[in-house]
Amino acid sequence: MKKLHKLLLALAALTLVFGCEDALDKFPLDKMTEESFYENAQQLQLFTNSFYSSILPDSPYDEQSDMAVGSTPSSLLLNGNFRTATSSGGWTWTVLRKINTCLGNIYRCKDENAVKEYTALCKFFRAWFYFDKLKRFGDVPWIDHELNSDEKLLYAKRDSRETVMNNIIADLDEAIAGLPPSYPSGKTFRATKWAALALKSRICLFEGTFRKYHEGDITLWTLPADAKPASYYLKLAADAAEQLMDLSPHKLYDTDHPDLDYQNLFSKYDADAGEFILAIDYDYSLKLFHNASGSALLPACGRISPTKNFVDHYLMADGKRFSSVSGWDSKTFADQVAGRDPRLHQTIRIPGYNYTTLSTNLTSVCDMDCSLTGYSVNKYVMPSDNLVMNNIRDYSYNDLPVIRLAEVYLNFAEAKAELGSLTQQDLDKSVNRIRARAGMPNLDMAAANASPDPFLSSATTGYPKVSGTNKGVILEIRRERTVELALEGLRYADILRWAEGERITKCLNGMYFPGPGEYDWNKDGKADICLYSGSKPSSSATFVYKIGSDIVLSDSDKGYVKPRPSYTFSFDPERDYLYPIPSSERVLNHALLQNPNWEDGLNY
Repeated sequence: MKKLHKLLLALAALTLVFGCEDALDKFPLDKMTEESFYENAQQLQLFTNSFYSSILPDSPYDEQSDMAVGSTPSSLLLNGNFRTATSSGGWTWTVLRKINTCLGNIYRCKDENAVKEYTALCKFFRAWFYFDKLKRFGDVPWIDHELNSDEKLLYAKRDSRETVMNNIIADLDEAIAGLPPSYPSGKTFRATKWAALALKSRICLFEGTFRKYHEGDITLWTLPADAKPASYYLKLAADAAEQLMDLSPHKLYDTDHPDLDYQNLFSKYDADAGEFILAIDYDYSLKLFHNASGSALLPACGRISPTKNFVDHYLMADGKRFSSVSGWDSKTFADQVAGRDPRLHQTIRIPGYNYTTLSTNLTSVCDMDCSLTGYSVNKYVMPSDNLVMNNIRDYSYNDLPVIRLAEVYLNFAEAKAELGSLTQQDLDKSVNRIRARAGMPNLDMAAANASPDPFLSSATTGYPKVSGTNKGVILEIRRERTVELALEGLRYADILRWAEGERITKCLNGMYFPGPGEYDWNKDGKADICLYSGSKPSSSATFVYKIGSDIVLSDSDKGYVKPRPSYTFSFDPERDYLYPIPSSERVLNHALLQNPNWEDGLNY
């Protein structure tokens, strides 16, 4: 009996082995594997969520340019030995691998709608990733799938920017076709069809103007003979922007309060779903914070400092040019900011400013502890009664913009102006809507072209490379872009594509002081700052500085404040429009040619 029992058990075991082979091939049920992932929309969303934090810019005031400098000047401003082929970074591909991994496995999902949406999302982020690489390095290898360790593409040469741009546009077109126009929440924290259109307008405007203003430069050194002209990309930019403008539900935030609306757009806690096409979500209850308010109000948080040239870009409130006012370039602060475009006082502090936080009443419109130039920022600062009062440094939770409708309006107008097809009607449905929200007079195309602003066309203060019949209106659109998109992380890319990188050697000055003495910034009859030479005087001013040591002026004992005078700001137009390929990468891959005029000692 025992023998029979053992035989039955053996036969049963053989049946399990040979009759259920499929069961042995199944993947572990208690572990997540590549083969068992990507099966539904929820898993695809979880996998792609990291793309938002990895690719989108999420910190206010990070960018330095000709319009703002920080306490530690960036390598972009310093150049020279601070940006070398041996120390350059940015040649990282981790996020791209994740994107391509998702695209390579998305077929495992049986939900066709989810496959379409998340394929489109991956293409959206791959386009953004490669746009960042294009801006930084120019030519880069185009990789469209997850690489194995033995693939030859690991040692591939760089593809031309023409190839990269063709692929970026193809990815964006698929993103536009596949992303939903909205999500049930109504929020703007996930990429939509409209975000893809807006990104296409941004990228194509960059490439179109880059090719126009760098024509013949070494920055375009590997373009093939049949490369598309600047006009091709400018047309794509205008068309993408106009499609969004005409078909999307997005509209400018406007409550008919021009003295408040611009500032409120950036300080309110929840992103305005009308104007913000894509935003970063911050939330007090989830402990998701940024440091914008601290950066503006506390000395130890970066001291982001607007320049005088930035302030000089703003028109007078009646639409007249500030640079046409007698003595404009040597006005002291209170007179310089009086009667200007209302967006100025919603971007920096001007007389009348009052902000209460902790036990301090910050009535000083300029705070030399928080600013290197004298101008103190106000954009993105949360209302004082809603900050986390025990630590404003890192506890702002107002949502921040990534793409907003005003930029799309400006992309549209600039692209059409550069193409030569801009009309007054085009301006009225783009730039002039932005100006109306700010309470500013309309931009008149004929008047602008009849008399281009000398300030904006000057080689010292403006953009001397602009020419042609649309010179005046192009310059005015650049002014509008400077003012409206201030401190939104787009400025450095703008001066690169306009071939105006040398601005950083000319425009990094602060406010003007005609000499030693006391200055009343607030126009309240009390001295706010006292500058002196020689012995320190008795003064009730908040800031008492010795010229030449505590503060450095451009002309000995008078002139413009020099931020970080010990540094030399430089820009080599024969080299600095592109980053160098890190030499460590060229050692690994000899097919990677170095960018022009960057020396790394490698001869391959």
